[in-house]
Amino acid sequence: MSGRPPALFPLFADIETLEGVGPKTAKLLQGVGIEAPRDMLFSLPYAVIDRRRRDTIRGAAFPSTLTVEITVGAHRPPSRRGGAYRIHVEDAQADFELVFFHARDSYLARILPQGSRRVVSGKIELFDGMAQMVHPDHVLPLAEAGDIPDFEPVYHLTRGVTQKTMFKAAQSALARAPDLEDWIDPEQKARQGWPGWAEALRAAHAPEGPDDVALTAPARERLAYDELMAHQLTLAIARARERRAKGRETHATGRLQARVLAALPYDPTGAQTRAMQEIAADMARPNRMNRLLQGDVGAGKTLVAFMALLVAVEAGGQGVMMAPTEILARQHLEALAPLAEEAGVVVEILTGRDKGAERAAKLAALARGDIHVLVGTHAVFQEDVAFQDLRLAIVDEQHRFGVRQRLELAEKGVRADVLVMTATPIPRSLSLAQYGDMDISVLDEKPPGRKPVKTAVVSTARMEEVVDHMRRAIAEGRQCYWVCPLVDESEVSDLTAAETRFKHLRATLGEGVVGLVHGQMPPAEKDAAMARFVSGETRILVATTVIEVGVNVPDASIMVIERAEIFGLAQLHQLRGRVGRGEAESTCLLLYQPPLSESGRRRLEVLRETEDGFRIAETDLEMRGAGDVLGTAQSGLPRFQVADIERQVALMQVAQSDARALLAADPTLEGARGRAARGLLWLMRQDRAIRLIAVG
Repeated sequence: MSGRPPALFPLFADIETLEGVGPKTAKLLQGVGIEAPRDMLFSLPYAVIDRRRRDTIRGAAFPSTLTVEITVGAHRPPSRRGGAYRIHVEDAQADFELVFFHARDSYLARILPQGSRRVVSGKIELFDGMAQMVHPDHVLPLAEAGDIPDFEPVYHLTRGVTQKTMFKAAQSALARAPDLEDWIDPEQKARQGWPGWAEALRAAHAPEGPDDVALTAPARERLAYDELMAHQLTLAIARARERRAKGRETHATGRLQARVLAALPYDPTGAQTRAMQEIAADMARPNRMNRLLQGDVGAGKTLVAFMALLVAVEAGGQGVMMAPTEILARQHLEALAPLAEEAGVVVEILTGRDKGAERAAKLAALARGDIHVLVGTHAVFQEDVAFQDLRLAIVDEQHRFGVRQRLELAEKGVRADVLVMTATPIPRSLSLAQYGDMDISVLDEKPPGRKPVKTAVVSTARMEEVVDHMRRAIAEGRQCYWVCPLVDESEVSDLTAAETRFKHLRATLGEGVVGLVHGQMPPAEKDAAMARFVSGETRILVATTVIEVGVNVPDASIMVIERAEIFGLAQLHQLRGRVGRGEAESTCLLLYQPPLSESGRRRLEVLRETEDGFRIAETDLEMRGAGDVLGTAQSGLPRFQVADIERQVALMQVAQSDARALLAADPTLEGARGRAARGLLWLMRQDRAIRLIAVG
């Protein structure tokens, strides 16, 4: 079954084939992603208007939308240009006015002749004690009044398209919805009380009250599940294919790992041990590993990553660890160096800064296998970089690093295993939507010795007190980060904020004590300023958010974040994670500029209450929505028309396990339910997945 099933052809016809959609409307609809009748089916109404007819407006609560039969009385055209045209009307028990602006007199005389009977429907409000209906939605002779539905669905509109057009187009699309074989597990369908597919669509487009447009309405829930199922099925197919992709068996001897573990001043946490075992087991299998290592700030990802690299080296191969920026690559190197020394392993770094003879020497050593572990930026992608035997590629911070790069990297190695690390705790729903094709290891315990960070929320009005606090802290030999906000998009003001604060602190606390790092500095200057701070020469580092990810200065025990209310929650959590890495008690001061908005206050309160990154991420998701949390542009999140991934996590989990179970039982989707599932993939435009199965 290679092509789209004929039953679906009418749904993928031209959008202009729908009733009431001409070339102009078609263009407007295409602008919002409605390109075929199929898209119209999934553009569900978001509200419903009760247009059931009543005898009179008397006793109704105003303002409200009412439908009544009326007798048309006197017309009062406007006394001045642009004024209101009023028509006095009466229902069975009360009288009110119909009001029009900018309407032609002749048109109103034609549709509402004095003395005639009409049915009108629209919003009635009180104005100066008189009930009035401004621009009724419907004005019809009694014979045609049946055209007004009792419950009228309300669709999201795009400029230039009316409700009437949307309603007509939706009805016309529904008329073509075929009855398809069901792809949902019959037991689950019965348990949830879900209707069949076509029946669910008809019900969703004909709501009879507010409950019918809620996410929990059975018809809507079923259609949401269809979307989630198609998405998870696509991920499951990609995952099954990855797993079939020939990898190599990389068997650990444990020799080098034992040396490192023996030298550690503490025992790894249960979560670290579990993750190490999961990774080693994956690497020993003949299929390619595709695993995500997710850990909160300070959960000890570095140790787990290094142990994975040692598995590759113990088996006689090499490993590579990639970071999005040079500063981070150097930090990985610094973090790995002492561990590598214990193990007797050669670690080297390769970035865009390596040139000429030095670069050539590194490349030669890499090709000979003299370098066991390479740390680098995307410079390791360049054509001339060749490994002797690359077994494992570790990618840091997935979301700055697309799937394409993951594949390019894997191509470097002969079928290398891939481990992606992220320090951003991702709520369950998003990790399912974004990483559903990967296996996930979560580090959810803090290693021993990490002290909690005291967090305080302070108004900028108390700036001088804060600076005094700094003076005392420096005198005690402590170090401090002072983060300035990106005030707006322009680099200039971001710079000014940091430079102004730098000058102010330097003037108050003395020359040579305060350093500055910002995004506009040449890399060499930035590194030099960082180096002075790391060595303890400068005691305070004023910075824009370039220090956000991964910087490690154990003596820094104070983090001041200026204008904390304009930062995102995840970012604040990451920044706070830069302190609390050494022996000293650590503090994080969130400086805000009053007055605080409701959401600003809530963000700062959550941070003050908890250090659990997963809880913080869930709150962030509730407050901002999925697209914002991941940055919609590169989030790689699917665009769902019906499903809401934030509020339907449980549904997504069921879809994932169902999709994986279906594929395990019927890998080529040839069985009865498998064939129905293929129909679903075509319906949801997941043709790519079908091609993968065919090639599989």
